[in-house]
Amino acid sequence: MGEILALVEARLRTALGEPDARAAVTFLGTDRIEVLRFVDGDVVRYATLGMSAQPMADPTAVLADPVKGPRAELVLSVRAGLADTDKVLRPLAVLAASPQVEGLIVAPGASLEVGEPLWPGAPFSSVLVAEPGGLVEDLELDEPMDPVQFLPLLPMTHNEAAWKRVRGAQELQERWLSNGTDLRDPLRGSVALD
Repeated sequence: MGEILALVEARLRTALGEPDARAAVTFLGTDRIEVLRFVDGDVVRYATLGMSAQPMADPTAVLADPVKGPRAELVLSVRAGLADTDKVLRPLAVLAASPQVEGLIVAPGASLEVGEPLWPGAPFSSVLVAEPGGLVEDLELDEPMDPVQFLPLLPMTHNEAAWKRVRGAQELQERWLSNGTDLRDPLRGSVALD
C-alpha cells in the first residue's frame, strides 16, 4: 500500500509540481486520506492521496479482491483567492473515503454528494466525476493491478445536480461547454437549464 501511494504522489508531483500544503483525515475503520494542495498561478488544485491504496470493490461481491479492481484519486481545480476553498479538504477526504466506507465505485459520470457546501458560502454540495487522463496521466501498476486514474471533480449546483440526474452527465457537460461556464469559479451560479 505504501509503495503504491509513493508512486501516486510522485505522479502528482510530476504533473502538478510541489504541493505547498497537505492535510490528513482518518475516518473510523478506514485508511488515512491525505489532501495535497498545489498552486499554479491563479488556480489551486486539491488532490487526494490514499483512495488508491485499495482497489474499489463491487458492493454486491461476497469478497473484495485485494489486488484487482479500479483505483483512483480525486483532483479538484478552482480559481484562487475568490473563496475560502481550503475548507474543501474534509469534504474531499470524505469523498475519497467513500469506496471504503460505502462500497462505492467512483467512475466518470458519477455524482458524489457531501450534504453540505464544499467550502463556506459555496453554491455546491456535489461534484460530477469527469474523465481522467487530461491533467494527470493514469499511473500504470504491476499486473494484475489496475492503473490508478486521477479523476477530475466538477462542482455542481443543486439545480445542475438535479438536471444531471434526469438528463445525464454528458448533457450537463455539453450545457456547460455551450454556455462557456468557468467550472473553476468557486462562486459561479448555475448554468442556464431548460
